[in-house]
Amino acid sequence: MNPVNPTSSTALPGSSLDAERRRRELERLADGDAVDVLVVGLGATGAGAALDAATRGLSVAAIDAHDLAFGTSRWSSKLIHGGLRYLASGQLDVAHESAVERGILMERTAPHLVRAQPFVLPLTPLVSRGQAALARAGFVAGDLLRVGARTSRRTLPQPRTLSAVETRHLAPALRPVGLRGGLLSWDGKLSDDARLVTAIARTAAAYGARILTRARALELHGDGALVRDETTGQELRVRARTVVNAAGVWAGGLVDDVRLRPSRGTHLVLRSETLGRLSAGLHIPIPGETNRFVLVLPQGDGRVYVGLTDEPVDGDVPDVPEVPETDIGFLLDVLGSALDVTVHRSDVVGAFAGLRPLLDTRDSEGRTADISRKHAVLTSPDGVVTVVGGKLTTYRRMAQDAVDAAVAARGLTAGTCRTASVPLVGAAGPETLAGLDAPPRLVQRYGSEAPAVHALGLEDPALAEPVVPGHPVTGAELVWAVRHEGALDVSDLLDRRTRVGVVPEDRAVAEEAARDALARTARAR
Repeated sequence: MNPVNPTSSTALPGSSLDAERRRRELERLADGDAVDVLVVGLGATGAGAALDAATRGLSVAAIDAHDLAFGTSRWSSKLIHGGLRYLASGQLDVAHESAVERGILMERTAPHLVRAQPFVLPLTPLVSRGQAALARAGFVAGDLLRVGARTSRRTLPQPRTLSAVETRHLAPALRPVGLRGGLLSWDGKLSDDARLVTAIARTAAAYGARILTRARALELHGDGALVRDETTGQELRVRARTVVNAAGVWAGGLVDDVRLRPSRGTHLVLRSETLGRLSAGLHIPIPGETNRFVLVLPQGDGRVYVGLTDEPVDGDVPDVPEVPETDIGFLLDVLGSALDVTVHRSDVVGAFAGLRPLLDTRDSEGRTADISRKHAVLTSPDGVVTVVGGKLTTYRRMAQDAVDAAVAARGLTAGTCRTASVPLVGAAGPETLAGLDAPPRLVQRYGSEAPAVHALGLEDPALAEPVVPGHPVTGAELVWAVRHEGALDVSDLLDRRTRVGVVPEDRAVAEEAARDALARTARAR
């Protein structure tokens, strides 16, 4: 079965997630309905494991204590990396894997959500000629990774050297004094990382997976879990032939002998006008580092993200990490080393931090920035399969390896992995996407479903209005999220289905529209 219709302009049959579907499916599990695979965690890897298992013909339930993309998967740089950083540190296998997975996302499974993003590395006086030559060689090597991954040149253009005039044309905020030019490179950029997770989860649902948020795993065993419905407090036993623990930085709290060294990656949120017109992202070298950069990432919605840090996190892992002032100061200092405009602390209108679930091994001493991003799949004595490490770009391969291990551990009869060729909800070719009758911004976020989202605003003009003045998200997007994307409350709508909530001031304004979207759907039931 292949339920994906890349030319559909309505919600994919079987993919819609809502409160009523959640209730029905949770009730069936409570009544003793067993599944082949129970996945714990609905970030990118967990949702990917649910999709992988379901497309192999296995029955699947996937649970999360909170919401889709509640943890690390919504706090990334929104980039789908080709692995250049890992190539520079000698991790050839990780670099190649990243390039392959980037190509799969951009050309096969999610071309509506991932597009080519240009980046400029400015050659400022702080970048020596030797460092510039090394960076230039790195970008050439990165292009060879693209070739090795068989990603088309049409998808990712060739890197090249820029003159000083060209560099400032793309990024006028750069300081002109001493600027020798720049290096232009390309990578993949997501319209929204949380939207990617939502698309993966909904595609898994279309193949029959039960996607259950607000369902907390209290205990894990090789044959299932004790689960609490966080909306009612009811506890139930979920029976499964195999269990995949994809809880990210919280994985060690569910299975013994899984040791992690979480690291914190912080991003700042600025208004676009603070930095002026940016036609490309920026790689700003961190003084004193040979292979680390601060990224300046225009979002296309009136905001710019600046990140990111890589700092170890000790002690208990919080549900939502706080951003320390030291991280903010560090990022502002690096900006100041290259920009002609001064970015003040008061210009920071929001900030967020994510925790990377890095595996703690005997050879992982030193900085978390230097720990390998290669993922690991561990099987406990009672058969629980835990997948940790890795990064957003390689979620699909991580899921594949986890399901392979789970199938082997329990001797399940299952087909081979298919997810490298299964398009996600909304996926379509460039020609199809370009011909859709919907605003381009909606097409970049919803793909072939964009006309259906747009139609909600045409039917009710009140839903066509932005929920925050000056921000593009409309009431129609909130209603769509409640009806089809499993949003259950205001936080789901503003903090994950849309990114309004990364700016607290905007979030406060949008709360009324979010409550209205929830009420509209409740009245329609």
